[in-house]
Amino acid sequence: MTTTVKADGGSIAVVGVGGVGRCLGGRLAVAGCDVRFLTRGENLAALKRDGVRITDGTSDWSVPQVRASDDPRDIGEVDFVLLCVKTQQLPAAIDALAPMVGEGTAVITVQNGVEAPEQVAAGIGRERVLPGMARVVALPTDPGEARRVGPPGALGFAEWDGSVSDRVLRLREVLSAATVTVMEPSDIWADLWAKFLLVAPVGSLGAATGGATIGELRSRAGTRRMLIAGMREIYETGVELGIALPADAVDTAIGIMDRQSPDATSSLQRDILAGRPSELEAWTGAAVRLAGRAGKAAPVLETVYELLATREALAASA
Repeated sequence: MTTTVKADGGSIAVVGVGGVGRCLGGRLAVAGCDVRFLTRGENLAALKRDGVRITDGTSDWSVPQVRASDDPRDIGEVDFVLLCVKTQQLPAAIDALAPMVGEGTAVITVQNGVEAPEQVAAGIGRERVLPGMARVVALPTDPGEARRVGPPGALGFAEWDGSVSDRVLRLREVLSAATVTVMEPSDIWADLWAKFLLVAPVGSLGAATGGATIGELRSRAGTRRMLIAGMREIYETGVELGIALPADAVDTAIGIMDRQSPDATSSLQRDILAGRPSELEAWTGAAVRLAGRAGKAAPVLETVYELLATREALAASA
């Protein structure tokens, strides 16, 4: 059994145990934190039987015993909730939060896209939400196990106005002690949009092309132009909506794209191509909706969205 760390650490619920939830929650469990996993089905059975297992080819590690349940009442009220579900699972996750959320609980959103904090706040109140972002590339393999790809994961979060409150500092300390890299954003919204303008075009075009890798997309002149045009569409939308994106945000995103492993693919394209529920509405759909709200045109993303939305509709009807 791990030794539970209370005092300043408090209790932490991890809602959703895909790759991100397993990596973050597993690190906290290894460090002896009072961490509790909310999941169901095969994942729950595997966690109860084998704990959490993370592999990366060089420093594999596991936590053989963890606390897990499919009932939020068993999880109980906690100090922090790491909300690690995908965006299409948010409504059900929000409905499940009540037994875990007390007067002082903070819920950290780590979804891709830029709309999740508002969605969660609408359900539990803005004062209980810390907008956040995760940089974890981890692929679920067997139930309870994930394969991490690339550098160790990182998590960043702040208050809505970007301030660093006592609860933000407290959770940063807990995560750092658990060897989770903590990002300290000066403007959480600019960081969320900077990530959004990278992942949405790459994931959308990867799915629309039938599964092209990031290396294939960036090396073809035509798809590279489309990627960069999509990034600029999101950048212009964000600026129009008052997001303080730096002037070189697109250039920075291009640099990150060009440094990625050429074999990398996005969760969006993997889900769409496998016929699973996807984050299309939170990525490409949101980019199109927000552009409309800002009075901006987004021809690349509008075209790709219609292609993918039609594909999903046809697959659903079949």
